Amino acid sequence: MPHSFTKNHIHLIFGTKERRKMIPPQMVPRVWEYIAGICRNHRIFPVTVGGMRDHAHVLIDLPASIALSEAVVLIKANSSKWLNEEGVDFNWQEGYGAFAVSVSNVPAVIRYIQNQERHHRKTSFKDEYRAFLIKHGVEFDERFFAE
Repeated sequence: MPHSFTKNHIHLIFGTKERRKMIPPQMVPRVWEYIAGICRNHRIFPVTVGGMRDHAHVLIDLPASIALSEAVVLIKANSSKWLNEEGVDFNWQEGYGAFAVSVSNVPAVIRYIQNQERHHRKTSFKDEYRAFLIKHGVEFDERFFAE
């Protein structure tokens, strides 16, 4: 698509299976770098990647040539496969959240993702995710958040 011009910043959020802290602490930075590498290998620009041991935040600039659902499958499947190859019994939870980010809000989203540890001293992933859905007007079943 040589004459297609896009700027699609998307904030992806997805959790580990059953929202368990499955990512070993010593591997957390490696997982984020691996996800960034997956993106680059598929011509998806990773603006920033971060999160906690039970979830990931990935801010990408999605090219016109890749569907959002395809990008998410690439990221989740390849990172899960790699973690299992590294000896971690690992799965991402089904589904994901994807939220459009305007160019003017990109710096704020970068800061948000890079400050996950501080943010989660006060807020659980479950509450954070629910707040994102509400803020963006996404309908959801409250049973999804039941323990």
